[in-house]
Amino acid sequence: MRVALFITCVNDALRPRTGQAVVALLERLGVRVEFPMDQSCCGQPQYNTGYRHETEPLVRRFARAFAGYDHVVTPSGSCVAMVRDHYPRIGAKAAAEGRGGGLAAAVAEVAPRTRELTEFLVDVLGVTDVGAYYPHTVTYHPTCHGLRALRLGDRPRRLLRAVRGLELVELPGAEECCGFGGTFAVKNAAVSAAMGVDKARSITATGAAAVCTVDTSCQTHIGGTLSRLGSAVRPVHIAEILASTEEEQW
Repeated sequence: MRVALFITCVNDALRPRTGQAVVALLERLGVRVEFPMDQSCCGQPQYNTGYRHETEPLVRRFARAFAGYDHVVTPSGSCVAMVRDHYPRIGAKAAAEGRGGGLAAAVAEVAPRTRELTEFLVDVLGVTDVGAYYPHTVTYHPTCHGLRALRLGDRPRRLLRAVRGLELVELPGAEECCGFGGTFAVKNAAVSAAMGVDKARSITATGAAAVCTVDTSCQTHIGGTLSRLGSAVRPVHIAEILASTEEEQW
């Protein structure tokens, strides 16, 4: 099985250890992970801002970079949603505008093989106990793309419940958006910040030591808000929890 890691812009720029945790986790499970050096942004910021034509070169680049792999795995629910939900629409519109079916064909080949980390673990590898050890109280925030676009359901919680030493505390209003929303946080900064405060207060009220997400972007937004409110709760990506063992804590 050939597996490629798609690291995403936010992980690369802000939290590269998340990608390292993914590799450590998958290799511990016997998966050989490759990193195509030609990968770049999936085009989500451009597309969400209305620049569909400008997104197309990034779609083509993604399809080329990850051609031939059995699975493309990424620690980002929002980027997987971009590839699986929006790439087919971009390809179809390019064909409808008379620019050929090449883009649609490339998308059809790569999109179904692109999976968010917890999907890959549960659905492809068939595991929920990954041998992790994380002796902390954790609450889980289901990000919007993971919840509504990918329908991850209880996959992340099943993985977290199997972690030795971890106590999972339910988050009140868990399904409410944290307020990030990509470019929404830039265009509607005041609303985004207010939503972030609501989410951060709910997280702090759980008494958990850490809050876990499947998206670094939401993790960063929540973490910044928690810091500004003086909360001691630590934002952490699920990959870092699952990669942790008694010998090494991520």
